[in-house]
Amino acid sequence: MKDEPRTNFGPYDEEAQASEPRLHRFVRGLLQAAVLVVLVVLAGLFLFPVHAHAGRSCESVKPTPSVITRGMQLAERTAQALDASGARVVVLARAGQDLSKYGLRYSHLGLAYKSAEGPWRVVHKLNRCGTAEAAIYRQGLGEFFLDDLWRYEAAWEVPAPQVQQHLLALLSEPAPRLGEALVRLHTPAYSLVSYAWGQKYQQSNQWAIETLAAAMEPATIRTRPQAQAWLQFKGYEPTTLRLGPLTRLGGRVGSANVAFDDHPNEKRFSDRIETVTVDSVFEWLPRAGLGAPAVRLKI
Repeated sequence: MKDEPRTNFGPYDEEAQASEPRLHRFVRGLLQAAVLVVLVVLAGLFLFPVHAHAGRSCESVKPTPSVITRGMQLAERTAQALDASGARVVVLARAGQDLSKYGLRYSHLGLAYKSAEGPWRVVHKLNRCGTAEAAIYRQGLGEFFLDDLWRYEAAWEVPAPQVQQHLLALLSEPAPRLGEALVRLHTPAYSLVSYAWGQKYQQSNQWAIETLAAAMEPATIRTRPQAQAWLQFKGYEPTTLRLGPLTRLGGRVGSANVAFDDHPNEKRFSDRIETVTVDSVFEWLPRAGLGAPAVRLKI
């Protein structure tokens, strides 16, 4: 049977291309490639902040007096509220960037505890600027809130008494045992969107809840797969981000601390990126009977 003439991709289109000067076709191809590159980079930038890009020095921006003042005010009021709550350990969150596009309110959490000396300390995982690696830090509330916050708001959940007891036993250990305990489930390789049930990378919120799992079962949980099995048993459900191929490619090319190759292909290629978020942790702890609903403090 003779093929029907086609107006989009067929004999007529091929004939038109053949009659087009070679130089014009070359220029058109360059323009199309340039547009594609721009779209890819922009897609990544909408999700991943510029300051995290690979290959660029991490510019040191001196905080303004206003930023310092507001950060310290938030830290002071948070410490007062935590003291008044009677808690010894809380899961503490901050809003470091605007994630409302993805239905998320907070960006980062840590495990905060009342030290024997009196001040509150926060143990959390931080990505080293401009790299794909992270480390565990112990800081005061002032340092925790002195980052250039998107919103000056603290949020925390008070774990159930038994959970606080187990976490405090871990977090209040003296050095060097404290360091050994906290890095037991720490994977230095970092991805901002690491797969919730993977072990190749580990982001900050993921480390926190895996460490919580290890604190609850110190005799039996010694590895990340064991911690993740405990979290699944307790009903934890990660957030599913809907990220298309352009966004994924832009993030991977433009940022050292973004990778998607740890996500299962069937989920990754259907634009489903499952990762640990503050919001999902705050939903899970009360649902699992492991903590009280979130308390928010905004200045």
